[in-house]
Amino acid sequence: MTSAPPFPHRHLLGIAGLQPHEISYLLDEAEHWVTHNRQAAKHDDRLRGLTQINAFFENSTRTLLSFEIAGKRLGADVVNMHAAQSSVKKGETLIDTAMTLNAMHADAMVIRHGSSGAVQLIADKVDCPVLNAGDGQHEHPTQGLLDALTIRKAKGENFAGLRIVICGDILHSRVARSNIHCLTTLGAEVRVCAPPALMPAGIEAMKVAPFYDFDATLDGADVVMMLRLQQERMSGQFIPSPREYRHLYGLTLERLARAKGDALVMHPGPMNRGIEIDSNVADLAGRSAITTQVEMGVAIRMACLDVLTRRTRGVEGWA
Repeated sequence: MTSAPPFPHRHLLGIAGLQPHEISYLLDEAEHWVTHNRQAAKHDDRLRGLTQINAFFENSTRTLLSFEIAGKRLGADVVNMHAAQSSVKKGETLIDTAMTLNAMHADAMVIRHGSSGAVQLIADKVDCPVLNAGDGQHEHPTQGLLDALTIRKAKGENFAGLRIVICGDILHSRVARSNIHCLTTLGAEVRVCAPPALMPAGIEAMKVAPFYDFDATLDGADVVMMLRLQQERMSGQFIPSPREYRHLYGLTLERLARAKGDALVMHPGPMNRGIEIDSNVADLAGRSAITTQVEMGVAIRMACLDVLTRRTRGVEGWA
């Protein structure tokens, strides 16, 4: 009798619903790739002969480049599809696009879309593993995983007892949702802070403590994660002005002093310097992990591509 694989899921559409040991398994797998990527020779052939399609219906720099590098380092044939050059602009439905991509016999698809649930819809129509690279306000699972890996590298493997503050546009942030699911599942205490208009109703149901006073939120924090103001997703007046937002919710050196002396500073990027985070905090040597997050992103995406394609490759124990 064969035992179940340590990560039994066909797709990675979100962090919600994953078990602590499944998340830890992906983090452990990524640790190998962190070491591998710091070597001069970074190429690995385990995905040789497989085709990876990155279908991005929403603009991206970091995530797209990170998935492209991850796939190529693993030896896959990587194809990028940008919506601006696709038949979506001609009125093709998402289901028709999914069926078209599936007919090309891809071995893995990475999807980013502006609508929540769109990646699930595509996953239901294709025959290969699908990785969610961000869908609407729903989730961005590899971002949650890379942030957890960044924290683990700095604070150790035991998340229990860590106090993690997430501040900013919680309402529109799929990054916040994936991080909340990931970090609470691993046992961390998560505090979220935002202006009232940018705090989701019923956020307590996600096992986090909501705050509206940033200074009070920072007390005893081990990690401070700032979020970008997503003005492109805002319709209406959510904040008085960027200047007022910085005054109340911007991370300055003075504010950071309220957290623990070794508190880690994080930001998923792109940053609005001088609004949600000051440059002298974003670039603070020994405290800012923002570039480390980018490095961990490649490793996490390599791990996820490797793990999700093991059935396709006939890896023993994953059939």
